[in-house]
Amino acid sequence: MPTQYSEEGISNEELRLILESANWAPNHKKTEPWRFKVIQGEAKKRFAEFMTEKYLEVTPVEAQSERKKSGISEKCLLSDIIVLICMKASHQLPEWEELAATSMAVQNMWLMCTSMKIGSYWSSPGTISQMNQFTQLEEDEKCFGIFYMGKLKGDLHESSRKPIEDKIQLIEN
Repeated sequence: MPTQYSEEGISNEELRLILESANWAPNHKKTEPWRFKVIQGEAKKRFAEFMTEKYLEVTPVEAQSERKKSGISEKCLLSDIIVLICMKASHQLPEWEELAATSMAVQNMWLMCTSMKIGSYWSSPGTISQMNQFTQLEEDEKCFGIFYMGKLKGDLHESSRKPIEDKIQLIEN
């Protein structure tokens, strides 16, 4: 999470490696549907303001909270780099296949970040469909998520999962 990010910047070379790893995701018919909009520098402040404005627009006044509002801005400002995760439909395949390929591209980014001790966090807020109001999207391009990145202050925290055996069904006959 962005609260675990330090002020140390991600270099252009590190960013290039992260994005290059995404480019090697498997994809049917080599459509390479993933597209990434990289937000950094002063644009992060504009993005924080945009996200806060969208939150206020779509959330009923009685459901709004100062904590949520400041958290939206904080995620943007504490991240060194923010990447909008987009997909450009080729119309050669069902949308779900190209979205799966885009997700695999992001998984590659996540793995590369982890190997480089860079924190990363994928968020898909309810306002994700409005990203065309922040940046221009190409025809047939949609935004599906926001990938927040920053150098970690310390070590990765321990994570846990339920046992894999709980998720496997053997079919032998």
